[in-house]
Amino acid sequence: MVIECKHVWDHISEYLDGTLTADVRETVQKHLDQCEICSAVLDATRNIIILTADDRVFELPVGFSERLHARLDSELRSDT
Repeated sequence: MVIECKHVWDHISEYLDGTLTADVRETVQKHLDQCEICSAVLDATRNIIILTADDRVFELPVGFSERLHARLDSELRSDT
């Protein structure tokens, strides 16, 4: 079974939580082994979880959220 990046991104949370079924986890893992972009998304998500579990507060730069959403939208459109 081949899986596209946008589907891997849908499963990142469950992948990190260890709640995917064995067959879906294996498919996602195979994709991650070959896809640098999705591996980076996984690492970034893992880092965000670590940072948000920390008690420190970080101020985001003005416009960060808008730029993030625009970039994600752009990446999703380019995968289709």
